[in-house]
Amino acid sequence: MKETLNFALIGHMFMGRAHSHALNDVGMFMKDLKIRPVLKTICGIGDGLEDTKERFHWEKSETDWHKVMSDPEIDVVSIAVPGFLHKEIAVEAARNGKHILCEKPLARDYTEALAMFQAANENNVLHMVNFNYRRIPAVALAKQMIEEGQLGEIVSYKGFYQQDWALSGAPMSWRYKSEMVGKGPLEMGIHITDMAQWLVGGITEVVSVMDTVVKERGTADGGTDVVTNDDNTVWLAKFENGVMGIFEASRAHMGRKNFQWFEVNGTKGSLRFELERMNELNVYLSNDGEDRRGFRNIIVTEEMHKYIKNWWPAGHMLGWEHTVLHQYYEFLKAVEGEYMPSPNFEDGMKAQRVLDAIVRSAEEKRWVAIAEIKGREEPGIRR
Repeated sequence: MKETLNFALIGHMFMGRAHSHALNDVGMFMKDLKIRPVLKTICGIGDGLEDTKERFHWEKSETDWHKVMSDPEIDVVSIAVPGFLHKEIAVEAARNGKHILCEKPLARDYTEALAMFQAANENNVLHMVNFNYRRIPAVALAKQMIEEGQLGEIVSYKGFYQQDWALSGAPMSWRYKSEMVGKGPLEMGIHITDMAQWLVGGITEVVSVMDTVVKERGTADGGTDVVTNDDNTVWLAKFENGVMGIFEASRAHMGRKNFQWFEVNGTKGSLRFELERMNELNVYLSNDGEDRRGFRNIIVTEEMHKYIKNWWPAGHMLGWEHTVLHQYYEFLKAVEGEYMPSPNFEDGMKAQRVLDAIVRSAEEKRWVAIAEIKGREEPGIRR
């Protein structure tokens, strides 16, 4: 087993800095790692590339991602650029034998995600999609409680992700163009879809409505341009195990900055998580004594909680940046153990398929089965 792993990062802005931070710190805090990540090459265009290179200790910078793919020194490519670039970069990385960690949404639609999944499998590279909210200790506790049956039979799931940046008056950018990032507010909708399927099971059918609140935006030349994707999406879902789901993803809810939450209701209990209070989990269990039954607030910072033993004493809170670091930890452990990490491109592809069904439902005003969404070639899943 190699003692080091050479990383290249495509993208140097917000998420590029988050990935850089995680790669710098993961070996310091996750003491059981045997592989040390080496920050070899950061690739990007525009202002700030050299600043990110210097501040986050990358060895070199590059402006042409094609050169990174053919660099024999690079073992892993992390992709942290807008979604319209994901497929091309990931497929090329796979063809060059590079392991891949890609931001979500995996692609603009299911067909692109399928192509990425197939390329990675055909070239026998490890692949991971950055559904980093799975890596919150409180969410890990929620998953554990569900799997242990503490909530009983699950009957209902609610998943919401609400922000307000679409109402900021910001000018036209790639974020407001469906040809660049796909339809629907995928950046948020993909997170809550993956979370639901990871916690309670696969979604089989959806019905939805979508709306664009701010329909035009100013351009750099003083004109205006039409927004071609959606600010608000609301949908109902049916799960394969009979669970019913209610979902909303919005970038146009005033006052909501990064307000993601889910609630799981079972026959013996319920739990609720809110991202803006990410160290807490609210739990109700019916087997509590009748005189003390009610929702309790668990502060998930004890040493036995997932990842916490690597950090601070109980009650000393973790932040958003730790979710990306935990994701890299899981990726590096998979490399050490020579197994496929999770969540991987298969998970990203499945979530993307649900989002495509949500878009079709809104356009055709009907329930849409997930099985109706076909790629150019359906995969045979390889483990």
